[in-house]
Amino acid sequence: MSNTKDLLFELGCEELPTTTLKTLRDHLLNGICSGLDEANLSFGTTLAFATPRRLAVWIEGIETSQADELVEKRGPAVAAAYDKDGNPSKAALGFARGCGAEFDELETLKTDKGEWLSYKKLEKGQPSESLLPAIIEKSLSRLPIAKRMRWGSSNDAFVRPVHWVVLLFGSDVIESQFFGLNASNTSFGHRFHAPGKITISSAADYSRLLSNARVIASFEERKSLIEKQAIDAAQAVNGTAHIDPSLLDEIAALVEYPVAVTGGFDEHFLALPKEILITTMQINQKYFPVLNDNGTLLPFFITISNIKSSNPASVSHGNERVISPRLSDAEFFWQQDMKNTLAERIPTLDNVVFQHKLGSIGDKTRRVDKLSCELAALLGHDVELASRAAQLSKTDLVTDMVGEFASLQGVIGRYYASENGEPEEVAAAIQEQYLPKQSGGALPTTKTGQILALSDKLDTLVGIFSIGLLPTGDKDPFALRRAALGILRILIEHDIKFDLNELVRLSCQQFRHGFDADGTIEQVVSFVLDRLKGYCLANNFSPEQFAAVKSVNCTAPVDFMSRLHAVKAFSLLNEAASLSETNKRIQNLLKKAPNNIAEQFDAAILSKSQEVALYKKLQLVEGEISPLIEQNQYIDALKALSNLKEPIDEFFEHIFIMADDEAVKNTRLALLSKIHANFIKIADISLI
Repeated sequence: MSNTKDLLFELGCEELPTTTLKTLRDHLLNGICSGLDEANLSFGTTLAFATPRRLAVWIEGIETSQADELVEKRGPAVAAAYDKDGNPSKAALGFARGCGAEFDELETLKTDKGEWLSYKKLEKGQPSESLLPAIIEKSLSRLPIAKRMRWGSSNDAFVRPVHWVVLLFGSDVIESQFFGLNASNTSFGHRFHAPGKITISSAADYSRLLSNARVIASFEERKSLIEKQAIDAAQAVNGTAHIDPSLLDEIAALVEYPVAVTGGFDEHFLALPKEILITTMQINQKYFPVLNDNGTLLPFFITISNIKSSNPASVSHGNERVISPRLSDAEFFWQQDMKNTLAERIPTLDNVVFQHKLGSIGDKTRRVDKLSCELAALLGHDVELASRAAQLSKTDLVTDMVGEFASLQGVIGRYYASENGEPEEVAAAIQEQYLPKQSGGALPTTKTGQILALSDKLDTLVGIFSIGLLPTGDKDPFALRRAALGILRILIEHDIKFDLNELVRLSCQQFRHGFDADGTIEQVVSFVLDRLKGYCLANNFSPEQFAAVKSVNCTAPVDFMSRLHAVKAFSLLNEAASLSETNKRIQNLLKKAPNNIAEQFDAAILSKSQEVALYKKLQLVEGEISPLIEQNQYIDALKALSNLKEPIDEFFEHIFIMADDEAVKNTRLALLSKIHANFIKIADISLI
């Protein structure tokens, strides 16, 4: 007889939230697996399922019972186990009673620290089916549900009302209750195509039986099917489906049996910017737009139905009737917005609050304008372009279009600016100020866009930090982490050689409320450098290499990366490991030296050939690396410093540094201090 069985647990609910469906599925599986681990029950392959109406878990090969375990309990010390007459003490008798044993059944445990009374007992493992309901219940109680709801007269609460529960261990139902419902082997199929009961005989039959009942239980399988159907449907009208990954996930969470249906809309709507039409279709209707080979929008859409209709044309026509007024609304917003230019909307920004301690969006715009002008001047860029882009940067926020579709901020501003006859670079910058939108996303390509994006992100970072609203844990309502990473990427990947201290100080100067400017600068720079570490690790630099550069207080991201590349190249040299250890040794020696030790160097005191040779080599290397460092040629500078390895090794092998003669000792320490000072001009290589 097999000593393992498969577990199937299914929770049948009313329609679950689309945005958290996968999260609930994954947490349910992980919670049950953690419970099995805690119960010392081994198991095999795991599968999790999620549809709008169910969460399910299939775990193969769970042990049918826990293993027997020999448990040893330690009691009082033997010295305290008997009274003066040699009889068991109260402590010893109490220990035996607590173990459910007689005193004669106790044993002696010998350790390095003495002898103790002990009791060994073989505890029989519990059958798994008696443990599984509690393990599942615990996992359900820990699901990340923001707000649980109650239904009927019960006090049970869950994200949605629960209507059935399946709990099989092998082919047997485990008698248990969840949310007031008795667990069974009965599930239900598609709400319309197969609403009747389905008897599940085993976990292995689950997917097949549901598929027969028009339910694709696997989220990934359903998602792949939707994508394929959308692609095929678009090809049928000589187009390509525009499939947004987040929309694909959302639709997969909306249907149990996907069926693609193609519809169309009036071609006159194509006169609107395609982003407006795409956003309307995706956000309002959950449609996949259709593009041609050139990326131009076609007058078609793909909708995913949850039923296979006997009259698909009717489904298509119904969706066409719905999309037409939606597109008409968008057309109306466009026409209304075009009655005023973006420049005419600037005064209305004073009526929109950015943050109550930092003022309005108008206040923010004026700060960003001044900062943009300063950055443009430092970069030798057209100040007027930078200023105009900053002035108009937030004006699309008060348009009807962005009021309806917030995700179009920036995009709509670019179109409206172009329609208003603004310079193309200004129009582009209005959209580019929000880039990058996600990790690894596109960066601003225009110089004006780069300046505006930097200024806007700096203003938000400095402003929010200045009033003490630092992000904590997962809470980052102003997206400060994304802003910091965006600043870094723009500076590094566009080779803009600004120092973070300089940038943050310039931004601080634009604010007029009372705050600790120096403290804010320190906090913001530290926060941004923390994001730089993640950026560097993601780009295959080691934590040690990052620490080596960070230790020399380099706050210019482009320069930081140049040093980091040099450290990485240096770490591959044969001399690297030895020089790293040598620098650690030098640092330890210098800890015992006075702070002004470098000033106590006297070349005339050097008498041993090894110390004279090291000093001469150091002078040659210093002359070589100084111009290299000035030109940021750090790799060549570190390679030049590696030439000190041999004379340093000779020095340590033959020279007694801590000589009795104070002047000799200090000169030798000062020589080491000079060597160390040259290395930390680039990075602290003792850390790699």
